[in-house]
Parts: sequence; structure tokens; C-alpha cells
Amino acid sequence: PSLCVSHYAVSRDTGECKYETGLPFILADLSSFSNTLKRCRNEKTESSVFSQRTEEASAVQYFQFYGCISQQQNMMQDFVRTATYHRAILQNHTDFRDKVVLDVGCGSGILSFFAVQAGARRVYAVEASSVAQYAELLVKNNHLSDKIIVVPGKIEDISLPEAVDVIISEPMGYMLFNERMLESYLHSKKWLKANGMMFPTFGDIHLAPFSDEQLYMEHYSRANFWYQQCFYGVNLSSLRGAAVDEYFRQPIVDTFDVRILMARTVKYTVNFMDSEEADLHRVEIPFVFQLTQSGLVHGLAFWFDVAFVGSLVTVWLSTAPTEPLTHWYQVRCLLHTPLFAKEGETLSGKVLFVANRRQSYDIQIVALVNQTGFRSGNILDLKNPFFR
Repeated sequence: PSLCVSHYAVSRDTGECKYETGLPFILADLSSFSNTLKRCRNEKTESSVFSQRTEEASAVQYFQFYGCISQQQNMMQDFVRTATYHRAILQNHTDFRDKVVLDVGCGSGILSFFAVQAGARRVYAVEASSVAQYAELLVKNNHLSDKIIVVPGKIEDISLPEAVDVIISEPMGYMLFNERMLESYLHSKKWLKANGMMFPTFGDIHLAPFSDEQLYMEHYSRANFWYQQCFYGVNLSSLRGAAVDEYFRQPIVDTFDVRILMARTVKYTVNFMDSEEADLHRVEIPFVFQLTQSGLVHGLAFWFDVAFVGSLVTVWLSTAPTEPLTHWYQVRCLLHTPLFAKEGETLSGKVLFVANRRQSYDIQIVALVNQTGFRSGNILDLKNPFFR
């Protein structure tokens, strides 16, 4: 056995086994083999921040989804999204000229190209999905291999040769928080210089009560399929209650007329420069609304804005229902039981976002009409929205 080991050397650089002969190699080979085993054991036992917070099945599905060219096209063709990023970067060209930039979750690399257009000296484009190979191809064919370096891998796992001046990313999901990529964006600050900048710089999530009888009844009636007592001779009615519960756990992704809103919005801000990853594990948003009209409150509507605060201008990207539609739309969360309230009365309560390992959040809503004591609420699964 010792002879066999002494005749094979493991390359420290490539991990490749090479056949060698002679006793002088015995000690070197044994040392190399031992170090290789230690590295393998460490790689298996050490898990990144991303792996600790994410179920493996969820991560696989997530990166497969964003590895599709069609999905990259869907995001790039969102004119509001892409044009706003382009404007924010190019109009703040002084923040990018001759600077080192980190693009977190670069996808096709489009933001990296914008950074180079603004004068960046070097861009590290980090992408964990298989679309990284396509980003590399675009970089090569645009003759920018000397400017943009595509780094395959998760931002939590990769290593960079230097600190960066600016971090750019598009980490927003439905209701701002879905997909938990904001945490990866915040994690990337370990590579940011002390006086560095982040694009986007902060995000606001807005919420307001709404009244929409049609939506409520439409959502409720989805469960009526299970009310049938003779479906091919089978009584399904015992599952109707479970079906109603499941459907009401789904946030509704669509858009709406702002006239359904019953009060001025409440705003919750996440400052990406100051926030830490742990701040997003549990987000509680208290609210007090003074109703501007009487009627039934069927739920809460949500949307978000992000701001790019540069040295020259501040540029906003808004997903509000009063602005041109984006691929984020808006999101509405129904109450299990609508609440009647009169104009001038107050609706108070809270929205609680609790992060889960499926790269999303469980949402708990509690609402109370202060003058009558009527209360309602709901628990929703942001990972499983209903696209209306």
C-alpha cells in the first residue's frame, strides 16, 4: 500500500493525480495527499451563509429559473427597470469613472455593461446560476474582457482580489423582500470600501388598506370546486375548508386602480448602506391608517420604491400603481374576514415578515378597527403567490 501511495502525487493546483516513481517522492506525496483530504473534508463540512439559510431544493429551483435566457429577457425587457438602472448609473458617471465595481447577481451582465459605459475601470460580475456562461460570452463578444470579469458563484462563497468602490445589483423581489436576495446584497458589503456606494441605496415598502369586493369573492369562489358532493361519484366537500385556507394564504400579484385604496400609505424604509443581513430575518411594520372613505376593508396592498443616491442625482425606481407597470406589479394580501369601517375611523395593527428557508417569507397580518373593536387578520406564504 505504501508503494502505491508513493507512486502517485496529487497536484496542489489542479487536484490531478500524476504517476511518479522513486522513494524521494514518498514524504511529499503523503503530505500532499493528506492536505487534499483535509481540504475535501473542510469543503464538505463548511457551509456558507447562503447554504445555512436556504433549503437545497429551493436553491436548485431558484438558480435553474434565473439560468434561463428567457427569464433574463423578461427582466431586460422591463423598460422601467432597465432604463431606470441605465439612467441612475450613467447620470452619476462621476461615481463610476475609473472605479472598481461589484455587480451582485449579474445575470446577463447588463448592469456591468452600464458601469463600463459610465467609465468603470473594472467590474466583477458575480453570478451563481448557469447564465454566468452567457454573461461571459457577451463580455467576450463585446470586447470587454479586460474590463468585466465574470465570477461564477454565490457572493457568500466567492473571493475577490480587491475591495470595490461601488456595488450594483437588482436584488428586489415581489413585495421587495421575496427571494431574500436583499440579504446577499447586504452580505456583499464585506467587499465595499469604507467610503463606497451602493446602487440602489435604500428601499421603501408602501402599504395601504383597500376595498375590492370582486377580488375577495373571486378568490373565495376558487375553493367552490371542493364544495362538490358528487364529483365522478366522490364527495369533495370535506376539503373545502382546507382549500379556502390555502387560497387565502396566497398573496395576489396584479395591478389595480388606486381608487380602491382607503387611506394614505404607511412607509417602511430599508437603508442598504446601514442594514445588516440579520435585520431582514424578521421585519415588523406597525401601521395606523385614518380611513378616507367608508366601506369594507378586504386587505392590504403593497408596493415598493428604491432610490439610487449618487453624487450628481438621485434616481427613483417605483412600482407604485400610479406609475408605469413593471414585472413586479403590486401585491395584495387579503384578510380572512373583511372589516367594516367608516370614514374618519382608524385601522391599526401590524404586518410581520418572518424569513424562511425557502428563500421567502411568512407574512402575518393583524388589523383592528379601533372605534368598534372589530379585528381580522391572515397568515400568508409569499413563496406561493397567485398571479392574477
